[in-house]
Amino acid sequence: MLRLAVPNKGALNDAAQTMLKEAGYRPRKDSKELVVVDPDTSSELLFLRPRDIAVYVGEGTLDAGITGLDMLYDSGAPADEIMRLGFGVSTFRFAARPGTYASVTDLQGMRIATSYAGLLGKHLAEMGVEARVIKLDGAVETAIHLGVADAVADVVETGTTLRNVGLEVFGEPIAHSEAVLIRRAGAEDTPGLRQLVRRLQGVQVARDYVMIDYDIRAERIDEAISITPGMEGPTVSPLHREGWVAVRAMVPRKGHQQVMDRLWEIGAKAVLATAIFACRL
Repeated sequence: MLRLAVPNKGALNDAAQTMLKEAGYRPRKDSKELVVVDPDTSSELLFLRPRDIAVYVGEGTLDAGITGLDMLYDSGAPADEIMRLGFGVSTFRFAARPGTYASVTDLQGMRIATSYAGLLGKHLAEMGVEARVIKLDGAVETAIHLGVADAVADVVETGTTLRNVGLEVFGEPIAHSEAVLIRRAGAEDTPGLRQLVRRLQGVQVARDYVMIDYDIRAERIDEAISITPGMEGPTVSPLHREGWVAVRAMVPRKGHQQVMDRLWEIGAKAVLATAIFACRL
């Protein structure tokens, strides 16, 4: 049975549960449910603090887990990224009062508050900057106002929270992050893990593509196929109406309206775009 760690709260939890549900895994009924056994997929989903997931997976207690790339790096746990999941995208940035600092080198000898002491300490060492790292659990935005720190290093999605307390980001990003699927370093694949990866990849493809169906005159099929080449090639079927064929192909969701316009311009009829629920390539 596959034992999978899932974030128990926050934005990562919502997006991870949605993706797992689309992949055919049983969702939990309420936020108090900490373990979900899913016999249909031979899996056990354990809902844990996002920060602890890399540690559990790295110790081999669990087979795999979903967490943030920043939390994986910060933990120092012996766990490897298997695949990126496309949600929870953010950057890890420095912030301070406007006009105070311009780059990381300006932080020499300063106090920096963060919830990611491991990740920040590694970055400062790489940049050759000696600064005092002050580890705080939870929000660090008020550390400067309260006189605890001269600057902060925190995860930034839109920057709104920092601006609301009078701070601005500066310098280059320390790291880029998003949700990732991880496993213990050096661990071998299992049938359950391979199935999970295939299903999650299928969800990503389904989200990124739509199915296009249309009718086109046979003499224009080559031109139409150049617009909708599909994956291995489109499906082309003769219609009852002589001289016409029906075409079906997957196209990227982004820009599919332009594809439909181009098909219409070359004489395609009954041009339909439909969502893909799941996929295997």
